[in-house]
Amino acid sequence: MILPDLSRRDTRARERMDDPDCDRARLERTYAQFRVVNALVAGWARTYRGLIRPLLSERGPTTLLDIGSGGGDLARALARWGRRDGYDLRITAADPDARAHDWARRAPAVAGVEYRQALSRDLVTAGETFDVVISNHLLHHLDPAALTALLEDSQRLTRLRCVHSDIHRSRLAYALFSVGTWPFFPGSFIRPDGLTSIRRSFTPAELAAAAPGWRVESGRPFRVLLIHDAARRR
Repeated sequence: MILPDLSRRDTRARERMDDPDCDRARLERTYAQFRVVNALVAGWARTYRGLIRPLLSERGPTTLLDIGSGGGDLARALARWGRRDGYDLRITAADPDARAHDWARRAPAVAGVEYRQALSRDLVTAGETFDVVISNHLLHHLDPAALTALLEDSQRLTRLRCVHSDIHRSRLAYALFSVGTWPFFPGSFIRPDGLTSIRRSFTPAELAAAAPGWRVESGRPFRVLLIHDAARRR
């Protein structure tokens, strides 16, 4: 296997599922398979325990916004974990892509999850706020202006904490994902788009430079977390 140059972000690479004319059947298989991929590599169970669960209220509902929620698998998982732990966690899963929104709404319903077809800026304009704001695998899709706008929106939308989780670009991450997904996920964009995502992703140092005032934490496996704690507390 020949590895690409990963010494810098490849911002010219494009994921196939971002093409509005991509194959709809393959796209929907990709949404369906995200649940498995995120469970294996995204590390959200650890992030939930360390950064979200300590903020959940025992006195009433806690609200959470998932920006760029795709097929909604993470929102549904977080709702189940919160309910399992005895909390009333109410999640808004927002994505501007009509295809993702449609697929998410057709998925089996999970109590506490609401789907919205919206940009983060739409929610800011509407004056909405949430206790916690998150995203998963969103940052690497954005150009510098869009990243700055997302971070500004996130700070306006949250009352407690923002957690944006993405991939830590590395040769090992690329090699392991390439080999590990080779025989699996047929008929979807999981493998080619996953490799493209790694090429577009940040190192911790790059992300820190792109997001002044936010803190960066390295997570496992191959995670980078961009975190902001708001001054507003309940």
